[in-house]
Amino acid sequence: MKTRVVHWFKFASPQSFYVLAGKMWPWFAGLATVLAVVGLWISFFVAPVDAQQGQGYRIIFVHVPASQLSMLIYLVMAAWAGLGLAFNTRLSGMMACALAPTGALFAFLSLITGALWGKPMWGTWWVWDARLTSELILLFLYLGFMALHASIDDPRRADKASAVLALVGAVNVPIIYFSVKWWNTLHQGASVSLKGSSMASTMLSGMLIMVLAFWMYAIAIALLRVRNIILDRERHTEWVKHAVA
Repeated sequence: MKTRVVHWFKFASPQSFYVLAGKMWPWFAGLATVLAVVGLWISFFVAPVDAQQGQGYRIIFVHVPASQLSMLIYLVMAAWAGLGLAFNTRLSGMMACALAPTGALFAFLSLITGALWGKPMWGTWWVWDARLTSELILLFLYLGFMALHASIDDPRRADKASAVLALVGAVNVPIIYFSVKWWNTLHQGASVSLKGSSMASTMLSGMLIMVLAFWMYAIAIALLRVRNIILDRERHTEWVKHAVA
């Protein structure tokens, strides 16, 4: 058992993780591509037309996964940043930096698709609704994390400063999730929960496949990005010189 623990701990080294990430990211990228093709086919060509919202509801097959991943990635990013702050591990800060752009992309995509969905449903592109406003704050937190990190020349100091921001901002995630329960909002509640789903089986299948596709994409792009970050930060080491050569 102790040998297995030591074996896994070796991947805390940027050099070991660089090799592991290089082997893993193509598999996740391939899964993301296959799942996205299948999910989009079901979502836009197989799933039935919604009785109330018509064809316009189909944007939720992108909106819901993007919204879920924007929140989840922030929590994972904050966890990596917290580990780096607590144990002073180099890889933790690198992983947090690798996750931030993808999280910001999903938060932006959530807001854009939400506006496109909200216009025909609510009659307006934007309202200062609790769910929408807290999601916008999430986007600003991602952008603030990246801007703060880029503004500090020393990467280790930048990791620590941005980690504090990430941990403080994590309180916004449960606010996003529970906003429809805590306040009277225009945004509808969850269509899928542990108690069941109000969606047709075909719609639900398309939704879950798209969520998995977004998951696989997020993992693949984070692994690919962290490899570039590792090369940049470790560029003066011998192993990077040999890897690049």
